[in-house]
Amino acid sequence: MRHPESEGEEPPGPFEDLIEEAPVAALLLDRDQALVAVNRAAAAFFEIDPERLPLGLMEATREAGLVAALTSGTPESEVRLSHRRRIVGTLSVPGPRPGQTLLFVTDLTALRRLETVRQEFVANLAHELMTPITSLRLAVESLQAQVPADQRRRLLDRALREVDNLALIITNLRQLAQLEAGADIARSDNFELRAMVDEVIDRLDLSRPIEVGVPTLWMTSDRSKLAQALTNLLDNAAKFSPEGSAVEVDAETAEGSVILRVRDHGQGISPEHWERVFERFYKVDPAHSRGQSGSGLGLSMVRHLALALGGRAWTEAADGGGQVFAIAVPVPDIKTPQRAD
Repeated sequence: MRHPESEGEEPPGPFEDLIEEAPVAALLLDRDQALVAVNRAAAAFFEIDPERLPLGLMEATREAGLVAALTSGTPESEVRLSHRRRIVGTLSVPGPRPGQTLLFVTDLTALRRLETVRQEFVANLAHELMTPITSLRLAVESLQAQVPADQRRRLLDRALREVDNLALIITNLRQLAQLEAGADIARSDNFELRAMVDEVIDRLDLSRPIEVGVPTLWMTSDRSKLAQALTNLLDNAAKFSPEGSAVEVDAETAEGSVILRVRDHGQGISPEHWERVFERFYKVDPAHSRGQSGSGLGLSMVRHLALALGGRAWTEAADGGGQVFAIAVPVPDIKTPQRAD
């Protein structure tokens, strides 16, 4: 434990040495609840200079929540630190000498954030699954009645679409799990970028103009993963653009990477949502998204595909309105036709 040396004080023993190396913050208080020593983790976390000790706990940490936890009479507490904006767990136990208290502080912020994300994911997944299931049930219930042949055909088509939507959600969730676990290993294909982009656009057959500004160049990466990421970006841009407006695709090389961008001419996204739009099922405006088809996993897939390729994905505002979604993929060997000759 780090504490100011005083004349006649006993040298640190094995216990103090052990606490000094502990991975959690440890604060030693005397019988008057004055802070007399801290270990390395506590000094760093609370920015305490051991040479200034002893100090009151509030004066040393600037966190009233710790004082409340210490005086609550309960050994364990969970405290939201107001000054550092962190969530911590506290555990108070008797110190090495009579009258002393040892307060352990563990940062729980990341854990609580993961729990929140998990709860939101489960709630969003339930909602996304319930939507096609409800539509499917209505179609089946309608088919139980005597309906004209043409209406029966429409109901069957509707039921089939909802089954396909459910299958897409499950397939994407399985692939996301594989990507996160590193089980879906990226391949190394040599291909021409513009040809891959044209192939994706032809396959999607979107009902709007696509403006392509992608140069002709050869690159080495996983062609199928890059094509899937582009497919999801184009599909997303088409959904959230005004009817008839163009979707723009361009690419460039920079610092050993190929950067692929897709721009829409929609309402745009406020900066506070830019990071979260890549989360599973996250919707910037649920009312605006209502009625849009899809699994709700497209942009999350884009980010994980980019990571699997060793790159990254991000979004930013477009000049003149709209939104740009981009992925950067490191490429060890980029060749233009001129350089290849």
